[in-house]
Amino acid sequence: MATQYGIKFAVHLITNHFGTLVAKVCENLFKHGPLALDQLIHYTELTKEQVKNSLLVLVQHNCAQAFVPAPEDDVGRLRVRTEYMALFDNIIHRLRFPKFLEIVSRKLDEECVELLDGLLRDGRLTLKQMVDRASQGKENAVATNTVREILCKLLAARFVERCPAPEPVVSTSFKESTTKKRGAKSAKIFEAPETLEQRVIEAAVPGDGIRFSLTPDTGSNVDGETNSDDAQMSVEENVEDQILWRANFEEFIRHLRHKVLIENVRTQHDDGTATVLNAVLEATRTGERKVKMDNSVPLSLDAIITEVMKTDTGRTMTIDRIRASLGQLGCSQRMIVDDSYSIDLKKIIERARNEEVDSIVLKRYGRDAYRMFRLLSKDGEFRDTDQIAASTLVEKKEAPKLLYKLWDDNYLYMEKIPVSGAKIPNTFILMWKVNKPLLWEYVLDEMYHAALNLNLRMAFEQEKDEELLNVPKDKLKEPGPLQKKYKRLQNVWLLLGSSLMKLDDALMLFHDF
Repeated sequence: MATQYGIKFAVHLITNHFGTLVAKVCENLFKHGPLALDQLIHYTELTKEQVKNSLLVLVQHNCAQAFVPAPEDDVGRLRVRTEYMALFDNIIHRLRFPKFLEIVSRKLDEECVELLDGLLRDGRLTLKQMVDRASQGKENAVATNTVREILCKLLAARFVERCPAPEPVVSTSFKESTTKKRGAKSAKIFEAPETLEQRVIEAAVPGDGIRFSLTPDTGSNVDGETNSDDAQMSVEENVEDQILWRANFEEFIRHLRHKVLIENVRTQHDDGTATVLNAVLEATRTGERKVKMDNSVPLSLDAIITEVMKTDTGRTMTIDRIRASLGQLGCSQRMIVDDSYSIDLKKIIERARNEEVDSIVLKRYGRDAYRMFRLLSKDGEFRDTDQIAASTLVEKKEAPKLLYKLWDDNYLYMEKIPVSGAKIPNTFILMWKVNKPLLWEYVLDEMYHAALNLNLRMAFEQEKDEELLNVPKDKLKEPGPLQKKYKRLQNVWLLLGSSLMKLDDALMLFHDF
C-alpha cells in the first residue's frame, strides 16, 4: 500500500533520476489514479510532447504500465483509450539496485553483474542493445553468443525476464462475484487480484514458459509448413532482436525476504534451524507463486534432508535434529499433510515486525513505555490503565502520561468506557490496545518520511559542497582545507547512505515481505 509519505518519496526518487517534468507526470498518476494521455495533459498543464516523452521514460524504466480498459468498461466511448498507471513498488525498488547487484555477484559472476547493471540503468534492452553496451570502450566487439550465454544464466536464475505486454486489455470494474467454484482445489488455485494495479500486472506478465525463455516463439507458417533451416534461423534472429528484457524485481525481493526469514530464525533459535529453513526455501523457490507466501510450499521430509545435507552445517545434523528444527519452525503434526512439511513464514515476518516496532518504542519513549506497549502488543486485547500499570510495575501516576503519549503518536488505540452508577457523572475507564495493522501502516509511513528526509539531506550536502566535485582529484589528495572538506563530505555521504540502506531493510519488512 502506498502511504502519503511513500508517494512523496517515490516522486522525489523520480525527480532525482529523471527530472521535474517526468516527476510531475508521475505525481499526477499517483494523485488521480490511471489516466489517459489527454487527461494527463489537462492535469499537468504540459505540452503533448512533454507528457508523451515523460510517459516513455517511465515505461522504459518500468515505473509505469500502459493498459486498455476492457470494452465493457468503455461503454459510451467512441474509441479505445490507452491509460497509464504509476507502479509504486518499481519506483521504490530503484533504491535497492545495489542490493540486487550484490545478490547476482554472490550467486553468479561479474559478467552477469555487468549485464544486469546495464538493464538496471537503461530499464529495458534487446539482446543487440546488450551486445552494443558490452562492446563500448573495447577494441573488439563482444560476440553475440557470449552475451546470449550470460543472459541465459540470468534467465535460469530468474533474475531477468521478458518485458510485459505493452498494452494489456484489463477489466477495471470490480463486481462482487457470487459464482462458486466446484471443488476445493479450484478455489485454492484462483485468487482474484485485490487492486487494479495487481490486475494490470497480472494481465501484462507472460506465462513462465515465455517469461524466462530466450528462444523466440516463431512456430510455423500460415500453411502449417515448417520453415527451412536457413529461413527459420533468419526469422528467429529477427524476432530475437525485437524481444525486450528487464530485471525481474520480484525474484530479487524474494531473495531478500528469504534472507530476512533465515537471519531472524538464526537469531531466535540457532544455526541448525536456520539451515533447515534455508534448505526448505531453496528447494521450493521455483514453486512460490508470489513473494508474500504465508506458508512455505509443502515438502517431504526426504526432500528436506537431501537439501539440508548439501551444506556443511547440514551434514552434521541427524534426522532427529532436523525433525526438531522443523518443530521449532512451527511444523506441528496438524500442519503435516501427506508426510509433507510446511513452515509458517508469515509468523516469522510478524515477529520481526513486532521486534522492529518494540525497538522504536524503547528508543523513543523509554523502558517503562516499552514494557507497557510490549504487554499490549503480546495480548492483542483491551486493558485498562490500572491493569497495565500493575502488570508492568510502572507507577500509577506515570502510566497514564506514557499511555497518552503513545496514543497521541498513533502507537495505541484507546476507547472510553462509561462507568455505570459512578458518583461523579461522565466518569470513564480508559481501555488501551495495540491495533497492529493500523500501527504497521503508520510506522511504514513514518519510515518513508525518514527516507525522504535522508534523501533531502544527501541532496543538501551535495549542493553545499558542489565545488569539491569539480576539483581535480590530485588537489584533493594534498593536505589542506580542501582535503578536510572532501573527507567530511565522504564521511557524511557514507553515514547517510548506510542509514538509508538500513532504513530500506525496515521498509521492505513492512511493505514488501
